[in-house]
Amino acid sequence: MEEHGTASLLHDFAPLLGAALVFVLIFRKLGLGATLGYLVAGSVVGPQVLGIVGDAEAKLGIAELGITLLLFLVGLELSPSRLWRMKQDIFGLGLMQVALCGVALIGVVWFGTRFTWGAVIALALPLALSSTAQVLPMLQSAGRMKTPFGERAFAILLFQDLSIVPLITITAALSRNPADAGGPPGWQLGLWTLGAVAGLILAGRFLLRPMFRLIGNMGEREMFVFAGLFTVIASAALMQALGLSTALGAFIAGVMLADSPYRHELEADVEPFRSILLGLFFLAVGMMLDLGAIAEHPVLVVGMALALIATKGLVIFGIGRLFGMPWRGALALGLLLSQGGEFGFVLFAQAQNALLIAPEAASVFGAIVTLSMATTPFLMMATRRFRAEPEKREGGTPEGPRHDGASAVVVGYGRFGQTVAQMLLAQGISVTVIDRDVEMIEIAGSFGMKVYYGDGTRIDLLRLAGAQDAELLLFCTDGDPLETEAIEAIHQAFPNPGIFVRAFDRRAVVKLAGAPIEGVFREVLDSAVSMARAAMVCVGVDDGEIDRTEDLYRKTDAKRLFQQSETGDLRTGREMIFTNARVTAAAGTVPDDAGTG
Repeated sequence: MEEHGTASLLHDFAPLLGAALVFVLIFRKLGLGATLGYLVAGSVVGPQVLGIVGDAEAKLGIAELGITLLLFLVGLELSPSRLWRMKQDIFGLGLMQVALCGVALIGVVWFGTRFTWGAVIALALPLALSSTAQVLPMLQSAGRMKTPFGERAFAILLFQDLSIVPLITITAALSRNPADAGGPPGWQLGLWTLGAVAGLILAGRFLLRPMFRLIGNMGEREMFVFAGLFTVIASAALMQALGLSTALGAFIAGVMLADSPYRHELEADVEPFRSILLGLFFLAVGMMLDLGAIAEHPVLVVGMALALIATKGLVIFGIGRLFGMPWRGALALGLLLSQGGEFGFVLFAQAQNALLIAPEAASVFGAIVTLSMATTPFLMMATRRFRAEPEKREGGTPEGPRHDGASAVVVGYGRFGQTVAQMLLAQGISVTVIDRDVEMIEIAGSFGMKVYYGDGTRIDLLRLAGAQDAELLLFCTDGDPLETEAIEAIHQAFPNPGIFVRAFDRRAVVKLAGAPIEGVFREVLDSAVSMARAAMVCVGVDDGEIDRTEDLYRKTDAKRLFQQSETGDLRTGREMIFTNARVTAAAGTVPDDAGTG
């Protein structure tokens, strides 16, 4: 049985992933985005076309975890204070969008189908929801999540997620199924939601942060991966047990950790799982596309999909203008959110179980949602030129650039990194600091300094910390410095910022010969020179003689280090060992272009 199950799994996923690879590459090359590639790949290998892979519903159930992970990552980018600042957009803009689009689509669905009012409401209200799984990656890839435009789009999507509870309540109230009579009333669902959110907030403060602090002290990276996935799945499972939105639970958990020093490490660890599962989600949606329903009712499906896009686009455009957006920016918002969403499939299934709609109607409207999702990349591509300049004006001075927006990323906040970071901050240079010492992070936090937990030599974590937007990368860690190969990989990934490296001694400097860095600094050199100067002052050496001795020593040492770096042999230049005879005989004769100290 186990061998059969494994063989079946391999039989399904090999062609599914292969088709995804081919079609996503093609659609990326055409500038249409990955989402459309996944949808087409799923429909081609699914039961409607080639029939190579089946059981789309089971795969969709697994892949919906991708949406949950996506909302967790978004939550990590939104601190509670920033979320509170967005409350007007969430409960103003979001509420108006769901309410007005729902009312308008009730009229569209009734006019197009002439179903009973119960069926019309059960079909139309889910269409008011947009695709979080499609829109958020588009905003992230464009770097617009933290712009005013991106925040408003996200505020609407977040309220749509919150509105699932009242939509479930409305469907239950309209139900014709006697089995639904014993279900919980809407007010009880609302209380469950508030209780679950409060529980997640408390768990984030009193359970999650201590857990990540313990794991950070252990220094086990794989435990961070397990802990991150556990956080997402446990919060989602709690919400699912209450019949609520799993994505909402994961989002709250992410928000609770947004201000923690472990944010970047969690993002780097969870991101690969999010990408894979979200791709699988769209593959499953493509597999579920009922081409037979489209063939039987082509006018209804295509016409209703176009009506859905036009209605939502116009309503959201009007709401955006009402909230003071430039008209082209409001149009871009309307087009971006004009499609149906993934939660429509869930609500259609619930309406079917409530005996409000027939299975055929659920298939037809599932095809309408899928078709509307497929149009979004085309709409955004077709209107890019038309709306590009006004959007730049609107989003040109966002309240916060991508990531932390820092000009310098300092890796290592020990005695060396603290001095570097504080001197940069004194000159108004914004700094993001990364360290793996949990105790040091907590001490820094008590002094008001924000330090993130993580391995600052990892390219994925540096990217999440904003290295591609920074001007400086400063590696101030204790012990052995990065190898030349690692520095080269970091420089290749982030060619713009200048890279500076702390080295323990001259052996470490020699190892970094040829690395693409702006400077390497021995941590003991300047302190040793300072001590020698103080000692000479103490025994009465003239200030000018002290300066001359220091200058000669630095030049001689730099020349010797330059030769050692070229040969890789620390014995090179032994004849230049600094002595009193050299000071007397060679004062001022050493060239000052011998290298860097």
